[in-house]
Amino acid sequence: MNDSDVYYDPFDFAIDDDPYPVWQRMRDEKPLYYNERYDFFALSRYEDVSPALTDWQTYRSGKGSVLEIIRANVEIPPGVILFEDPPRHDIHRSLLARVFTPKKMTALEPKVREFTTRCLDPLVEGGEFDFVRHLGAQMPMRTIGFLLGIPESDQEAIRDQIDRSMNLEHSTAQDVYDDEFLSGSMFADYIDWRARHPSDDLMTELLTAEFEDETGTVRRLTRAEILTYVTLLTGAGNETTTRLIGWTGKLLAAHPDQRRQLAADHSLIPNAIEEILRYEAPSPIQARYVAQDVELHGQTVPEGSVMALLNASANRDDRHFDSGDTFDIRRKIDRHLTFGYGIHFCLGAALARLEGRVALDEVLNRWADWEIDWPNAKMAHTSTTRGWERLPALVR
Repeated sequence: MNDSDVYYDPFDFAIDDDPYPVWQRMRDEKPLYYNERYDFFALSRYEDVSPALTDWQTYRSGKGSVLEIIRANVEIPPGVILFEDPPRHDIHRSLLARVFTPKKMTALEPKVREFTTRCLDPLVEGGEFDFVRHLGAQMPMRTIGFLLGIPESDQEAIRDQIDRSMNLEHSTAQDVYDDEFLSGSMFADYIDWRARHPSDDLMTELLTAEFEDETGTVRRLTRAEILTYVTLLTGAGNETTTRLIGWTGKLLAAHPDQRRQLAADHSLIPNAIEEILRYEAPSPIQARYVAQDVELHGQTVPEGSVMALLNASANRDDRHFDSGDTFDIRRKIDRHLTFGYGIHFCLGAALARLEGRVALDEVLNRWADWEIDWPNAKMAHTSTTRGWERLPALVR
């Protein structure tokens, strides 16, 4: 097993286009993998990734959850809950948890459906539809913008700036921090305006919420903290759901028999979305800083190491999911790891599921059949997500 020549490089676009053969070899031959070039370890089996996601004392997020960010040792602004450990993480997360309840997200369905309808209706007669450009890049942006209270006229420019910052073809993850992307400067005017004109939106809630911080002081969020929150929510609320909608189009084009089952019975859609999330996790890799020596597969991973937790690989592990590489919209799923697990479980999971479900429902209301226009499709390459930048389809 230790003589395996398997090689995994998360920055290699050819591997990223289809990492599953490499991940399968890692699960079988090198369940604890070490990459010398980038100096990180990786876990790929479900039985290893799942408990590691909950063990925040060993696998810390406070230095970042992206490989390059941990390596760069940059200072993370407070409020980036993905990059925090308890107790600070718990305090900051609890503020957002007040808003992102499943009940409140479910109440958004009419608005999400309205945004989806607005995206799709103009395309019905055209015979062509891009799952990303026309829907995935539009509806989630409008939904999170509506939640935050950002005018629709400004949402597209903000989303495009986020996309440019995250795209590894044009920048590195380090660039995101060098240009102070997380400072939230692009939202400063909205915050100042909302402070003077409170409304029924998330931005107003962040401005007025009182909480007890880690020092025991009861206070409100600082302007800098609010800016960081808003930036985080805008990025997270756009990127992953965009990828989910793209994968929905791709997988159901590749499995027309299952697509026809869904078109005939929309009650299958919620479980289909879970299977799409399992099969193609929009956020496939979570990096952690190893805070103490840990024994894994007969080896010691020393304190100070960087660990990549390959949740998308774990989602395909035959040891946990029967025929894990088989796509099956009727599969019974106990728990996939697409939204993480433990204290960093995705706060927006209920919203992403809702958006994915409504998107597929409304697409099938208009078209029961589609084929991908492969010569014009393009993968997006980022440090944090995996999916499509363009996915045009011929629809009928």
